[in-house]
Amino acid sequence: MREDQKNLFLAMGLSLLVIVGWQYFYAGPKQERAREIAAQTQPATPGAPTPTTQTPGAAPAPAGATSNAPSGAPAAATPETALTREAAIAASPRIKIDTPALKGSIALKGGRIDDVSLKGYRETVKPDSPNIVLLSPANAPEPFYADTGFVGLPGANIALPKADTLWSADSDVLTPAKPLTLTHDNGQGLVFTRKIAVDDQYMFTVTDGVRNATASEVSLYPYALVARRGKPKTAGYAVLHEGFVGIVGDSRVQEFTYDSIEKEAKATHVTEGAGGWLGFTDKYWASVVIPEQAANFKGRFSSTGDSVKSYQSDALLDAITIAPGASVQSQTRVFAGAKETRTIDAYQKSLGIKNFDLMIDWGWFYFITKPLFWLIDYIFGIVGNFGVAILIVTVIVKGVFFPLANRSYLSMAKMKAVQPQMESIKARYPDDKQKQQQEFMELYKREGINPVAGCLPIAVQIPVFFALYKVIFITLEMRQAPFFGWIRDLSAPDPTNLFNLFGLLPFDPTNIPFVGHFLVLGVWPLIMGVSMFVQMKMNPEPSDPVQKQMFAWMPVIFTFMLGSFPAGLVIYWTWNNTLSVSQQYLIMRKAGVKIELWDNLGKLFRKKAST
Repeated sequence: MREDQKNLFLAMGLSLLVIVGWQYFYAGPKQERAREIAAQTQPATPGAPTPTTQTPGAAPAPAGATSNAPSGAPAAATPETALTREAAIAASPRIKIDTPALKGSIALKGGRIDDVSLKGYRETVKPDSPNIVLLSPANAPEPFYADTGFVGLPGANIALPKADTLWSADSDVLTPAKPLTLTHDNGQGLVFTRKIAVDDQYMFTVTDGVRNATASEVSLYPYALVARRGKPKTAGYAVLHEGFVGIVGDSRVQEFTYDSIEKEAKATHVTEGAGGWLGFTDKYWASVVIPEQAANFKGRFSSTGDSVKSYQSDALLDAITIAPGASVQSQTRVFAGAKETRTIDAYQKSLGIKNFDLMIDWGWFYFITKPLFWLIDYIFGIVGNFGVAILIVTVIVKGVFFPLANRSYLSMAKMKAVQPQMESIKARYPDDKQKQQQEFMELYKREGINPVAGCLPIAVQIPVFFALYKVIFITLEMRQAPFFGWIRDLSAPDPTNLFNLFGLLPFDPTNIPFVGHFLVLGVWPLIMGVSMFVQMKMNPEPSDPVQKQMFAWMPVIFTFMLGSFPAGLVIYWTWNNTLSVSQQYLIMRKAGVKIELWDNLGKLFRKKAST
């Protein structure tokens, strides 16, 4: 087999491995999960409460405690009745949250941040679509909230604020310009305060204080947690982390999915250190607690419950001793919002939060992925269209690797030029493969040919491809970003479909059981298939019948498999193929080597005409 064909097969094999893995591990299971979720989440009969088995929100226990819910912690295994979200919000007096980025409320019953929606983001591209709801109360259908406070020493009989404690407030609204202070007197000489401030974006600053008016000292442990009940819907992508996430001390980023935490001893993972953050990350949103960065704390990820799981990320700080007549404070920040790259990077810099940018799953190729995002985002700021920015970045990447590609295509051209000599060597030594290889190497040396040069652009392109895929898929900035025409969301597959005649037939082929995930074939995947077909026709057809069939069917297979990829990635691949064909055409023409494209296309059409 000629060297250029080997390189092409290597590229196809590696790409096919990626795509088959995508289809097997993501596309098919995702369709099945979507149908299961749809069946499980049909609206319940109005007025029929749904019983649940556990209430999340147990404060972490100090060392030596025999219970996971020490004195004063929110109740941890109390059955509740789930209400509608609106009814759950109405069940407690509340303080309104009103910022440029957030809306919602804080419950005076419990003093939790448990009602947050994002003003700048909607569920779909429709302008009247509901805003994204991030946090919800404990007795809502999908509880998800943040809580802070104090835990007593094991066995201490101290009346600490609980989940049902009613706090008093000094204001009826929380804005960036107007912090809120909650107060609770336990009637035993301890007065608790909770000052909550919020900025223009997504960061709350919660300062819990205690004034000791008793005659003896009191020791308390500050804590902060994010809790949610019920396994949330996840995108299900192998290349995207969703679930527990955090940095504790000098550790690497800690990541557990909702399933993988169950494999830990007692479904709990504990780590300890000074500084960091921890919580939950979804594809585009996150809720985490951030203790003071100089403070030592014990971080914990845990799952509890049987039929309905409760998940919790919490931080337990070292004990604080409060002398009689003294007061202490403990400050925690709570991030509840969108994973905007600039916003998160700004928080990391201005607040000194350790590796806060790793809340976004940049992946193994972080050193490529994040700079690539910044380049795309910078160009987007100029052209105003992320799709156009991707096309421009592809040209830039091609330009950067042009010298490498130039050497590769020139090497391929030289390989074609010496094909007659190689055939002569094979004829002279038909049964001596070792002698053939020796003669080939001598020939390569005389002609200045590097037989592996064609592999280098392929090897370089793979991490760049993955990095660009990551950028398109994980970054919030790409979410619902339009291109032109029917592409209104570059992070979603092409919405058109050949199998319903691009919308003329009133059904969705992707809902067909078992095979639906293979019936995602829009306009852009078809264009990509054509570009790949042309690229393959740039090379001589192999003489081996099996190889020839592979060449013929590979564009078809790739077209079907890429149908479920984000439209932005398919557009990139199409444009990259087009640039590669143009580059190869110009370089080989300059080198005086015959370009096989027109002959191959001519043979194809003459064959069809003769039949």
